[in-house]
Amino acid sequence: MTTKKIGRRDFLKSSFAGLGGFIYLGANEKTLQEKLEEKTEKKMAYRVLGKTGIRLPVITMGVMNTDNPSLVHAALNAGMFHLDTAQTYQRGTNEAMIGEALQGRPRDSFMIATKARLPNDQKTGLYPAEATEEAYTAKIDTSLKSLKLDYIDIYYHHNVWVRDSALFEPIMKSLEKAKKAGKIRFIGITTHRNEPEVIQAAIDSRVYDVVLAAYNFRQKHSEEVKKAIGQAAAAGLGVVAMKTIGGNIRGAYATEQIDARAALKWALQDTNVHTIIAGFTTFDQMNLNLAVMKDMALTQAEKAHLRRATLLSGLYCQGCGQCVKQCTKQLPIPDLMRAYMYVYGYRNLGAAQDLLLSLNLPAEACQDCSSCPVKCLNRWKVSDKILDVLRLREVPSGFLA
Repeated sequence: MTTKKIGRRDFLKSSFAGLGGFIYLGANEKTLQEKLEEKTEKKMAYRVLGKTGIRLPVITMGVMNTDNPSLVHAALNAGMFHLDTAQTYQRGTNEAMIGEALQGRPRDSFMIATKARLPNDQKTGLYPAEATEEAYTAKIDTSLKSLKLDYIDIYYHHNVWVRDSALFEPIMKSLEKAKKAGKIRFIGITTHRNEPEVIQAAIDSRVYDVVLAAYNFRQKHSEEVKKAIGQAAAAGLGVVAMKTIGGNIRGAYATEQIDARAALKWALQDTNVHTIIAGFTTFDQMNLNLAVMKDMALTQAEKAHLRRATLLSGLYCQGCGQCVKQCTKQLPIPDLMRAYMYVYGYRNLGAAQDLLLSLNLPAEACQDCSSCPVKCLNRWKVSDKILDVLRLREVPSGFLA
């Protein structure tokens, strides 16, 4: 684990890179972030986010599933100064909630990451001709307005699973221009499936500064992901991990299948993981994450627990895509399984419905096949899960707000 602390002038240099301005500090002055680090130094571990030079707690806050500004305040006050959101979270209101919560806080006391994507082909992951640079730039400008910020620390090209889309020129040009203009500091990319291919594309691009990837003990290709993020870190990219608890039933922090502490510690054993974004929604869950940062050692009992947990199907879709090839209708099954996880794992029915409606599914999906040919690696009855979650299409959206 990297423990070297960057100096205050180095911190400021990284903090305001691309903004075209410099701030002078007197010899005895410290940034607010340095003061916060001094207060929390003994309470949490830090790692440096690749070539960005920014030193982050090894667990930070993913805000996707909460609309509680008090929880955001508590996380910031506890030293988890990096918040991760997206333009679509909480049906487009999450950025605005965070923007309001940050009012009155000095800009150098927090880091914001957000993300956006353009509509693409749900089967191939490729972008159509109408996916333009101008359309993506409008996304960036909308995020700035919602967050009430002059700049965003990390802006992610969101939910990419094929190399060609990772290197899609209109979106990369938009991000590069935004960085040059000082609208964003660092360019990122996120991937929920086919992670090694996307991470390699990010390395090859020489454009991306940060990768945000699914990484957990349940992945059947976890060794491939581990190798890919190691290569990313060696190339200087910051590495952020998500989905680290691995699809626990009845909520990420429930105890029926997976000990969240053990799952988080598993990911942190890989020192190429610079930080985890943890989607906690309660103060008790936040405190669990803070406790993990005080003691990241994975015990023998926890290792044994995780070995047993890998034998359970859970809610985590591997995203391998084999199901799509087997399906006679070529339904976007990984996305449907993600919607299922949003319902039964995240308890976020609004996000599940929004995802379902974006897929342009046939009205009779999974109802007109006499038998399902899909054989899932997780041993799921895929058609049963699809029919279950598709019921959300009929629920008025106002009931799920």
